[in-house]
Amino acid sequence: MTDPRQSGKRAAARAAADEVRSHTKIGLGTGSTVAFALERLAERQRDEGLAFVGVPTSEATAKRATELGITLTTLEEAGKLDLTIDGADEVDPALHLVKGGGGALTREKIVAAASDRFLVIVDGTKLVPHLGATFRLPIEVLPFAWPVTARHVEELGLPNVLRTGADGEPYRTDNGNFILDATLPPVEDLAALEAGLDTIPGVVECGLFLGMADRVYVGEANGATRVIEAGAPA
Repeated sequence: MTDPRQSGKRAAARAAADEVRSHTKIGLGTGSTVAFALERLAERQRDEGLAFVGVPTSEATAKRATELGITLTTLEEAGKLDLTIDGADEVDPALHLVKGGGGALTREKIVAAASDRFLVIVDGTKLVPHLGATFRLPIEVLPFAWPVTARHVEELGLPNVLRTGADGEPYRTDNGNFILDATLPPVEDLAALEAGLDTIPGVVECGLFLGMADRVYVGEANGATRVIEAGAPA
């Protein structure tokens, strides 16, 4: 039996990948939905002669893209990117995002910010009435004295836990850092919350992506995709 969520992810990913034009530089996000986009880009490269270079946001994405024959470069070499394709853990009606379930939030935010357009690919379950409704907020922190950082995060009204791996040890990002997964209550001023997190010593980056998405592709179980543009009602 086909998993409807997987069908939605695949539909959204393929629709966004079809936006890529030749002779462009694109950011390649991280996660299971992006994996479908990588496969579609490789198909187009093989079947249509699509010529592009990608900047991966994680070691996992770099590995998979290389396996598929996608040419990669670094952000330092590429400079400005034409677009980035990435998933999200939550999307609210204003197209604000929570990201970081895959642990690559810092690199993802850097790459998205360096792009002319940021295309987000999700299945319908990722649309939420407010951020924090279904997913905790990932916050990347330095390992040094991380409990102190965690207490400061909690003082902002964000109870949190240290993310651990299957072995029970602290999960480490590709940057060698830890992640706190914080409960995010409904917040009226998300920008103020993000600014508050940014002032905490030890916080590297948080998974709030505010006002960054230009277009969200929402894949449905039947293979259809609807597109939500920034500024349009979700």
